[in-house]
Amino acid sequence: MIDVNVSLSRWPFRRLPDDETPRLVARLKRAGVTQAIAGSFDALLHKDVEGVNRRLAQECRTHGDGLLVPFGCVNPTLPDWQEDVRRCHEVHRMRGIRLHPDYHGYTLDAPEFAELLTLAIKHQLIVQLSVMMEDERTQHPLVQVQAVDTSPLVDVLADHADATLVLLNSQRTVRGEALTRLAEAGNVSFDIAMQESVGGIEKLMKLVPHKRLLFGSHAPLFYLESALLKLQESDLGETIRRAITVENASRLSNSNST
Repeated sequence: MIDVNVSLSRWPFRRLPDDETPRLVARLKRAGVTQAIAGSFDALLHKDVEGVNRRLAQECRTHGDGLLVPFGCVNPTLPDWQEDVRRCHEVHRMRGIRLHPDYHGYTLDAPEFAELLTLAIKHQLIVQLSVMMEDERTQHPLVQVQAVDTSPLVDVLADHADATLVLLNSQRTVRGEALTRLAEAGNVSFDIAMQESVGGIEKLMKLVPHKRLLFGSHAPLFYLESALLKLQESDLGETIRRAITVENASRLSNSNST
């Protein structure tokens, strides 16, 4: 399986069972994950973005024997952020970037976001956009972070048809026709980390083609086993299950490889 949504380093607000990379890698391997796209929890609050990305790349090289694939952070509210995009591509040889507009304080109709997509297209980078990191009810009272408003995305993607976008942790706030419109707006895929309810993936497939769905666990903030259970409690069949767990993510990576 390919897990498109894991994070390394430490969650800022509490310790997690697998927040040490060797332990996380071991759990992923036991579950049958052969590749995992990794961002960094440090990306949320650290202003030294290049330091975050450098440590992430090193951690992925050091652990997992190629299992971990680093996706660097870019914060377009900071000076010279365009250089971070270049470094992700040219220095760290990353295949994509992971964005946190909620923690970094910008909206998706901001001109910087449109410029960021343009640069990602230029460098053939997959763009992962985290809609939220945790349930608002569990947030620290001094760090209340609203989920990203994705409503501007349809218009933005109309001008960036070549962008490859993956929405992470989206289903708590992006539902129904909004999901369908986004899937139809461009090359947009969705992970299943926050898809809830029994038979949740089957319900999601009524709104989004299964070829746009990706296996994402949001580990270690979420239990990996929770994502695995989502696969079991939906009647998918082997063809669709393999598409969601392997083929769709592999196709995205191959289409953006240089």
